[in-house]
Amino acid sequence: MSWQKEAHEIELRVKLSKQQGGEESIANQHAKGRLTIRERIDALIEKNSFEEHGEGAGFAEKGEDGSIEDFTPANYVVGFGKVNGRRIVVGGEDFTLKGGSPNGAGLRKSVYAEELAVQFKVPLIRMLEGGGGSVAGSSGSGKRPVTVGSPVYSEPRFKIIAQAMNVVPVVSGAMGPVAGFPAGRLVASHFSVMVKEISQVLVAGPALVDRALGISLTKEELGGWKIHTRSGIVDNVADSEEGAFEQMRQFLDFMPQNIWHIPDRVHCDDDPERADEALISIVPKDGRIPFDMREVISSIMDQGSFFEIAPYYGQGLIIGLARLNGAVVGVIANDCVHFAGAMTAQGSQKAKKMMELCDTFHIPMVNLMDEPGFMIGPDAEMAATIRYGMSAVAAAVQSTVPWATIAVHKSFGVASAAHFASNTYQLAWPSWEMGALPIEGGVAVAFHREIAAAEDPAAKRKELEEKLMQNRTPFPMMESFAFHELIDPRHTRSKLCRWVEWVQPLLEDLKGPVTWGMRP
Repeated sequence: MSWQKEAHEIELRVKLSKQQGGEESIANQHAKGRLTIRERIDALIEKNSFEEHGEGAGFAEKGEDGSIEDFTPANYVVGFGKVNGRRIVVGGEDFTLKGGSPNGAGLRKSVYAEELAVQFKVPLIRMLEGGGGSVAGSSGSGKRPVTVGSPVYSEPRFKIIAQAMNVVPVVSGAMGPVAGFPAGRLVASHFSVMVKEISQVLVAGPALVDRALGISLTKEELGGWKIHTRSGIVDNVADSEEGAFEQMRQFLDFMPQNIWHIPDRVHCDDDPERADEALISIVPKDGRIPFDMREVISSIMDQGSFFEIAPYYGQGLIIGLARLNGAVVGVIANDCVHFAGAMTAQGSQKAKKMMELCDTFHIPMVNLMDEPGFMIGPDAEMAATIRYGMSAVAAAVQSTVPWATIAVHKSFGVASAAHFASNTYQLAWPSWEMGALPIEGGVAVAFHREIAAAEDPAAKRKELEEKLMQNRTPFPMMESFAFHELIDPRHTRSKLCRWVEWVQPLLEDLKGPVTWGMRP
């Protein structure tokens, strides 16, 4: 007498679960230009590293003799894998079954993904595709009473999703249509990416929007990449699924395993003393002429290391991750090409997210300041710019990681406070101009009567501007030790590479959870 029959059934269930929704459903998925969840996992992680959890989960229909006649797998696949040589948790919906809308076992496995990552303190990658719940079959109209809902003593389902973001790096990809609960998971991430044309992100799909609001739009018009890279719903976009996988791997390469670690430092062949000659003239003498801040970033950071995040959202601010002499740093910089680099409501939220990411995972911050102030005008007022801006200021002054701020060009008004933490290493370029207001606008306000009374108002305005500009030089600030050093722009990399060496030992004391108070 043995358990051979039961062992065979276990083996059969595991085999049947790999068939997903069947050959026809898999063919339909491929016809739409999309991989299945199992193909995605294989493409993302290192070969033969997947250790699936709940392989045989699903529901069997049996004949009178007890043999399995049909089997419906759980439509969520989850387990351990390896990325960049490190263990992670990876999971996602199986769109070939119910269009990714969770069946009973699939829902439990999806919730388990966060539990698994938190329990083992490893990063989580979600590859999302599907909708939330369905009204079909939800009426409980069967002949027998059934248990509905969750026990009153159970933990809220979303608690673990919030908890995961405070413990481990969380990365999500929108790999196809994503709506409802999966869309909520997508935004509850430290980094998110979607794929052009084949993925859309929606609170509700076109049919429900049309029924509720009488607005008829396609999925792409409602929640395609052109919408959500600018709405801030997703950070980045990729041309293909493989491109999305590569961005996920890149992001995780900058991250520690969890909040009790600091990011790995890598060998660097880029000379820390490298001085880029272009930096001496990159900021024009005429402050009205824009320059390329991304070129500044590339010239300072380890060559090819800058990974930009959310380039289409809040475009007056640039954020991302990079390396200095092999050490990971976060980057925030103004982009004067958009709104002169002014801090908009979107830009403020973008900067705040970057500050919180770096605080959570103990990553030093490099801030390249060219700040003309908060955005002004009716649109800015309607967007509540000052509220979001002050929230970014609060995030900066409450930050616990080391900061280095380079005053590159401008710093005007309250928005400048979002560029300094309490322990900031402050450097300035000779091109730095500072004050309560820009000269041009400030003169127009402060001297409007004198200008109006002049024989030549335009000449008078120019005279006053030039006179006041003489006092905007950073040299008196240097003489007064109002910042650490006034430097030749070409020496910025070498100064920051020394700074990153100073701060590395300090990061050890920051390991563990971080806390913030209430912010505007």
